[in-house]
Amino acid sequence: MAEKLKVELVTPYKKVLTEEVDEITATGALGEFGILPGHAPFLTSLKIGELSYKKEGVVSHLALNWGYFEVESDKVTVLVETAERADEIDLERAKAALGRAEEALKKLTPEDKNFRVYESALERALIRVQVAGKSGRR
Repeated sequence: MAEKLKVELVTPYKKVLTEEVDEITATGALGEFGILPGHAPFLTSLKIGELSYKKEGVVSHLALNWGYFEVESDKVTVLVETAERADEIDLERAKAALGRAEEALKKLTPEDKNFRVYESALERALIRVQVAGKSGRR
């Protein structure tokens, strides 16, 4: 059994992460899951959420926006629309987006054609605020 997982995280714009890590936790379509070295082959879709990984005892966090997660032979491939490291997130901007989405949703009903758009915006903003809070900066 391998002692490390090789993880590669890619967006349509750039390669965000290439590391050898000890473990990974992410938010799949059916809930949160964890991966350790030696995991069976696995493929799932990701929803808006957090991906964290541990390397040499240090945990790092990223905010993700939809995608796919595959494990094969201790190699993890993550393909997502967007990915932001906790320390790269502009917390004030994320809080402003959260406020805008909340205000818009107050004026809409679930039948409104823009309801799902603002619901997704709210979910993205919430995750960004949560992940930014884990960056260690104050």
